[in-house]
Amino acid sequence: MSVLVSLSSLVVAAAATAASRGTPSYPFQVGERFEYSARFGMLKLGEASMQVASLDTVRGQQTFLFRFTLDGGNFIFKINNTLESWTTVGDFKSLRFRNDNNENGKSRLREYDIYPDSGFYRQRGKEGTQPTPAQPLDDASLVYFVRASQLEVGKTYRYDKYFMSEKNPLLVRVLKKEKMDLPDGTSADCLVLNPVIDERGMFSDRAEARLWVTDDPRRIPVQIRTRQDFGTITLRLEKISLAPGA
Repeated sequence: MSVLVSLSSLVVAAAATAASRGTPSYPFQVGERFEYSARFGMLKLGEASMQVASLDTVRGQQTFLFRFTLDGGNFIFKINNTLESWTTVGDFKSLRFRNDNNENGKSRLREYDIYPDSGFYRQRGKEGTQPTPAQPLDDASLVYFVRASQLEVGKTYRYDKYFMSEKNPLLVRVLKKEKMDLPDGTSADCLVLNPVIDERGMFSDRAEARLWVTDDPRRIPVQIRTRQDFGTITLRLEKISLAPGA
């Protein structure tokens, strides 16, 4: 109970600080967690989660720590993937991004330090720097940015915000509305989005990714679907844990 009280106090304090500084409000708070079933075609692959894990500080700036996990597999394919993003609370800029991925026993860890005010990012373990835009996003913060954006059916939004400048633009196509069932037995109208980054990965153009978010102030990600070389992965919302006091 003391942990929950402390976390709740932290959220309230952060909200008060944000309000005093004119920080924009968001449809998510620290402590929010969504849990998903992961399916490979018709077969259950495993579980996934998406959460606003905590508040942190990076180079003196207050940040959200966003965390996305996917853990599953079958006799054909196994995957364990964790994405973490440190994104500023005040102006929503990615300052640090971590991608820890293991597919079929092959591990790959990529960590990036992003310096938007200086216009570059650096991958840890590699020499040199690469250009980044003034308000960069990464693969994990992208979903939260979309949740906080005003979107209209039939429109395509173009952003030069992905932290690897050479992979811009980031496109968000708002395809249609579709009613979806929620874990509590209710249903909600959802915007069906097609986010596109570059030509590889979960949100590549060829992946034909779809993201269903509720068309209400909560902007809950109800389902994510992406097509990969080995088949289609669908993440379907199974459990909602709201932030304390939300």
